[in-house]
Amino acid sequence: MLVHFPIAWWIAAVLVDLIGVMLPRAAWATTTASTLYPAGAVAATVTYLTGRQAAMTVLTPGMAHPIVLEHWNWALVTTVGFWLIALLRLAMNLKHPRASRWIRVALAAAALVALASLFETGDRGARLVYQYGLGVSMSH
Repeated sequence: MLVHFPIAWWIAAVLVDLIGVMLPRAAWATTTASTLYPAGAVAATVTYLTGRQAAMTVLTPGMAHPIVLEHWNWALVTTVGFWLIALLRLAMNLKHPRASRWIRVALAAAALVALASLFETGDRGARLVYQYGLGVSMSH
């Protein structure tokens, strides 16, 4: 259940960030994105840790083990990536509140790369649920 919070916050952060890049006068977009990135990073950290804990409590079919490992690795890379973006944005906001367009474009581009990583993580998570039934209760 927790997994949906960082996904929603990061997608919203990237969309708002792109609005801020395309509409430089939309100062609200920079402020909003700068709030959504760390909120998503905190939520992802909690989700990652609770997901690792939960993985030890469910029966995992042998063929799913490599996908579980891939999912963990992608989740870690994605979480670290969004943490870096959140911290870079915080540093930018503190040191250069009116950063150049190129800095904002570079950060938005990095966020798009992190978003691609998020989709890779989600793809593996979806495979675990829909292909292998991990975390799905079979009782009626």
